[in-house]
Amino acid sequence: MFNSLPSERRSWRLFALICVVVLLCSGSSCRRNRSNGFVIALSDNVKTIDPIGSPSVDAASERVRALMFNSLVKKDEKFDYVPELASNIQRSDDGLTFTFTMRDGVTFHDGRPFTSADAKYTMDTVLGNSFAKSASFFEGVGASRTAYVKSVEAPDPRTLVIQLNKQWTGLLPNLVPISVIPKDSYESQKAHPLGTGPFKFKSYDSSQQVVDLEAYPNYYDGPPHIPSLRVRVISDSNAMQAELRSGRVDIAPLPTSLSPDAIQALSTDPNLTVHKFDGSNLNLLTFNTTEAPLDNVKVRQAIAYAIDRESMVRDLAQGQGKIAHSILPEESWAYTQGQTYRFDPATAKKLLDEAGFRDPDGDGPQMRFAKPIIFRISGSSASARQYAGVIQNYLKDVGIPVSIETSELNVLFEFLRRGQFQMTYGQWVGGNQDPIFYHDLFASSEIPTETRASRNRSRYRYPELDQILDEATNTYDHAKAKPLYARAQDIVSRDVPVFPLWYQANMVIAKKNVGNIHVNASGDWGFVKDLTLQ
Repeated sequence: MFNSLPSERRSWRLFALICVVVLLCSGSSCRRNRSNGFVIALSDNVKTIDPIGSPSVDAASERVRALMFNSLVKKDEKFDYVPELASNIQRSDDGLTFTFTMRDGVTFHDGRPFTSADAKYTMDTVLGNSFAKSASFFEGVGASRTAYVKSVEAPDPRTLVIQLNKQWTGLLPNLVPISVIPKDSYESQKAHPLGTGPFKFKSYDSSQQVVDLEAYPNYYDGPPHIPSLRVRVISDSNAMQAELRSGRVDIAPLPTSLSPDAIQALSTDPNLTVHKFDGSNLNLLTFNTTEAPLDNVKVRQAIAYAIDRESMVRDLAQGQGKIAHSILPEESWAYTQGQTYRFDPATAKKLLDEAGFRDPDGDGPQMRFAKPIIFRISGSSASARQYAGVIQNYLKDVGIPVSIETSELNVLFEFLRRGQFQMTYGQWVGGNQDPIFYHDLFASSEIPTETRASRNRSRYRYPELDQILDEATNTYDHAKAKPLYARAQDIVSRDVPVFPLWYQANMVIAKKNVGNIHVNASGDWGFVKDLTLQ
């Protein structure tokens, strides 16, 4: 920031000096003075700075939260759950008791030491309220709603004990988004977040969508290299590009407002660099397996063979993706690829013949089906409309007629819940990082009903898979769970209730002087602490 000067010192000599400084700073080397420190851009609005009590959870708020807070547990690069503020986690043989040893040398931003009493207070606050982050710690609804957690105790400053009412492999995953806050601090957290993370809160302007932070010098894992940080929300694509080109933004990680073409264009700017990292967010097709002709597995397989995903990634996504053979990211400890599908229209036509849908006129214009397949997508997504049109043409080439129908997102979700679709395009962000997601997407108990919007929108039923997933999701031992998940991935890839298209790459645009950019497949903002300026 510029320092103000007393009026009596202002002279023509000083004015001339200021003019020289302004001229010297008109280039990129002085852009930082106009940007109030290091600026990181978000594409989506920050809805809250409340670390635990928000009535909803959004990705932008969670990214900012992760800069200021730590949790007892975090995900590692294989999407496994490992200690963070805890230094050790012990599980009892019966799976009902988890004992967490607190990490030494951790302090909150106001200097007070972190102890198990803070972790207990945080958990008690979450479990005792109807926050969005509280819901996953309970099962059932209404009068049948019961808690997984029986008790939370802090027998000494370094020990936290969580007792469960029943075995629940979801405890560690659901602790990841729970920011630990100081004892008796929740009410003040809503306006002035106070955590143990690498950056301290300075201010938040909700109308301008700007969050200002400063490095916490006593962070237990070493202080950040960047002394001050401003998070700016820039939701408009043109504005984001202009701010990057002008130098008023230092880095834009995973800018969802930018199309692949826009990112490719920014890569030609001499003042910017574009970085590509493998990502875990998944683009996929979902088939209604109860609706003819998609109730026939050979038709679903034929569609998988008919789509040239390599060309779509190369030409539409500008290479900013990687072909997916599972809903799990390749980095996951539970990943196996199962049956794979390459672009092979001849095989697609053969499968359609075998399914009883023969081509009535060879290479003529007639389609194999009397009615087109209804392909429902979100009308507000430009990429969905683009991808759907290309997929429509690929399927037409093998004799499958497709009618694309667009809806508002909320209306689309209602169609999907009611099973009023045959095929749909969508994305999974974050949820697919945990193999338990296979249970959410494919267990017959997760088929949506009139009163429950569950995730098995394909309405897929396979009794053997139900048994495998029930066993896998109740198995803590990875050595025992991994072959179960491998079998699940093999079954799902063979039966194709969904067809994974590609994982979106984690794209980052930054000034050339920003160094040490390393983004893991989850795309979280843990890397910000280690950024450097050259």
